[in-house]
Amino acid sequence: MHSKKQASLKYYVGIDVGSASVRAALVDEFGTVVAHADQPIQIWEPQPDHYEQSSADIWAACCLVTKKVVCGVDASRIRGVGFDATCSLVVVDKQFQPLAVNYEGQNYRNVIMWMDHRAVSQVERINATQHRVLSYVGGVMSVEMQPPKLLWIKENLQESCWEKAGYFFDLPDFLSWKATGVTARSLCTVVCKWTYTSDGGWDDGFWKMIGLEDLVKDKYEKIGNHVLSPGESVGKGLTPEAAKDLGLPAGIAVAASLIDAHAGGLGVIGADVKGYNLPCENEPITSRVAMICGTSSCHMGVSETPIFVPGVWGPYFSAMVPGLWLNEGGQSATGKLIDHMVRGHVAFPELQSKAAASAHSIYTYLNSHLDLIKKSLPVGFLTVDLHVWPDFHGNRSPLTDLTLKGMVVGLTLSRGLDELALIYLATIQAIALGTRHILETMQAAGHHINTLFLCGGLSKNPLFVQMHADITGKPVVLSKEVESVLVGAAILGACASGDFVSIQEAMAKMGKVGRVVQPNHEHKRFYDKKYEVFLKLVEHQREYRSIMNSF
Repeated sequence: MHSKKQASLKYYVGIDVGSASVRAALVDEFGTVVAHADQPIQIWEPQPDHYEQSSADIWAACCLVTKKVVCGVDASRIRGVGFDATCSLVVVDKQFQPLAVNYEGQNYRNVIMWMDHRAVSQVERINATQHRVLSYVGGVMSVEMQPPKLLWIKENLQESCWEKAGYFFDLPDFLSWKATGVTARSLCTVVCKWTYTSDGGWDDGFWKMIGLEDLVKDKYEKIGNHVLSPGESVGKGLTPEAAKDLGLPAGIAVAASLIDAHAGGLGVIGADVKGYNLPCENEPITSRVAMICGTSSCHMGVSETPIFVPGVWGPYFSAMVPGLWLNEGGQSATGKLIDHMVRGHVAFPELQSKAAASAHSIYTYLNSHLDLIKKSLPVGFLTVDLHVWPDFHGNRSPLTDLTLKGMVVGLTLSRGLDELALIYLATIQAIALGTRHILETMQAAGHHINTLFLCGGLSKNPLFVQMHADITGKPVVLSKEVESVLVGAAILGACASGDFVSIQEAMAKMGKVGRVVQPNHEHKRFYDKKYEVFLKLVEHQREYRSIMNSF
């Protein structure tokens, strides 16, 4: 790039808070990631199904990575900042100081993570109400949403937390508050995780029915009574204090935030696909699904009219793309499940040493090992007798059953690297079969989907990508920039700056296609049979549970 051209470019900072790390990127107006940095953040697991973090630890990591990516850049070229984060619950008191969300009283641990499942009893009672707001979350609320977590706090930490709480933030909204001093919430967070509706706002009857009438009394000040659309400018931009923390000039535009998966969707789903011979080329954006795959996976599909899909969250109006309804399918453990299966195998130390000796990651090595043992077969056919049901952390979509457990059928006495590689392959296939289950449910309800757009850490694994193409029978588009979630966050900052007239314009200019992976249609019959077995596995699980429940 010529220095003259570089000097005229406009830049935006995207900050992404994932489950285990915070990342930042400096992105130019064409969607190119110019600089990138990441920093791990701490997770506490004080007891099973309790996962906690620290908002102070998260903000410190945000500051560290942002300073790294803007170092040496002309600050006058940086036009806006956008945040995205996991949909975790942050609790602070009336002076915005952290409040403990745990029995130990550790105030710095003031974040209940998205994947925390402590509120099982509370969500069951909420779902038993069959309140009308539940129709906008696929008919059944997830334990990962905020109302059951709030109810858990009230019932278990009434004096130490509930009565002292001044504000309950979704993590993306906490970050925009920290940056601007404004407590406005994003339409994305409150609609997707808190039961706010874009046409009617908060439903007093719902909160009273579930025992959280306290929130109604103060006109929802604690959970948000000022709501902005994603990408809308918040307040007067960066406060002097936040600007100093982040290494940026005060007053730079800060955007209303997004949940991390939605930022990933924003970064990929609107890309210009002309010339790639894709079925979605001359179709509206509603023919696409963005799949954001990391620790967990989310499947984001949009529609022009509301589509109610059983077991799939939404429809949410303007929660990701303004003017369109969003449905969100998901799998609670994908990258986490693959790690669990691989690292828990007896042959993992052997894998680790051989991968290190070859200077490859363990997953690159496993992919190569599968190529060695497949002989004349296609790699995927190696699992003809090995099948996995992937719900080791419950089923989010489309069965919405958090009590479901993982299953592996077809184990032998083998303890070697070959067996580990096969389990790894079968796990990836199970995740892809779960995606097919979600897509078929969405299509049966009225979606018309012909192309997948993948981003997130797992999209870097070619085996994961090819299995999703083969098993769903749909082409997979990978973005030019691997860090699509960060590009999505930067798109928010670009919109807040006023440099683009709409999110749609920014998506088309800043989202770029990198590679297309086509399905191998010759393998269709094999994967159709695998899918039959996949659906039988959950039938059998429910059958044997029914038998045992009668004991």
